[in-house]
Amino acid sequence: MADPRLAAAVDVARKAAEVDAAEIVQDDAVGKHVAVHPEGHAAATHLFEANYPGYRGWRWAVTVSTAGPDEPVTVSEVVLLPGPDALVAPEWVPWDQRVRAGDLGVGDLLPAAPDDPRLVPGYVETDDPVVDDVVPDIGLGRPRVLSREGRLDAAQRWQDERGPSADMAASAPGSCGTCGFYLPLAGSLGAAFGACANEFAPADGKVVHAEFGCGAHSEVDVEPTPLAPVAEVVYDDAQLDVMQAPQSPPPPAEVSAAAAAGEPWDAQVSQGELWDAPVSQGEPQDAHDPGTGVATEPSGE
Repeated sequence: MADPRLAAAVDVARKAAEVDAAEIVQDDAVGKHVAVHPEGHAAATHLFEANYPGYRGWRWAVTVSTAGPDEPVTVSEVVLLPGPDALVAPEWVPWDQRVRAGDLGVGDLLPAAPDDPRLVPGYVETDDPVVDDVVPDIGLGRPRVLSREGRLDAAQRWQDERGPSADMAASAPGSCGTCGFYLPLAGSLGAAFGACANEFAPADGKVVHAEFGCGAHSEVDVEPTPLAPVAEVVYDDAQLDVMQAPQSPPPPAEVSAAAAAGEPWDAQVSQGELWDAPVSQGEPQDAHDPGTGVATEPSGE
């Protein structure tokens, strides 16, 4: 069981932290006491907030100890440690593990590791019949070829990027495996993967899964529509509107002849008669009395 004097030595620990902090920062760099953690039966660490610019969330850690019940409590070390909410640098990553897809630029070199699990010597069987038919050729085979692990890793990556679960594939009218622009890969990967050869497709020139798809499928059939919407012509024959035709007055020649008999003007013209009175052959066009509108006998002169 830890000595209770270690947990009670808050003032001893604070004074040690203030002395250490005064060498690098202002005098009030040590804040309130946060916690104490036992470090065995003869030591304990006191934590204080650090009022240190640029070290938000860090803590002063002061470890105190004692050599026995009859010995005084002394300070072992004072350090500045990050707390749970401290702003710290990201975890260090070796340089050969920092490269990500798309980082390689023009002129950059990225050598494969000698023990890269994705590659195997060319003389080793790869479970790919197309590759296995080539590598026995002495001097013609590649030094290293894709291993089974390398092919599975590539297949998983391609399927995650352009596979049946992609949003584009869910809304596509058909899959790539039924598209005329789909070029299957050679070898064992050809059963599920190919390259897109449609320049208008978003995956043109890229490896796609056979169950991937997009709107540029070769068998897409879209019904042509006019540029401007045309409404259907609607005929309303449920009701007929009867309208009275307007009546025109008869010509002056007939009105003057019938007016003498006392007939109404609209009863003086028979149905089918022309409004313009016919002119007999040889009759001058101006042989009418301009005052009465009645035709006159041509003179024998």
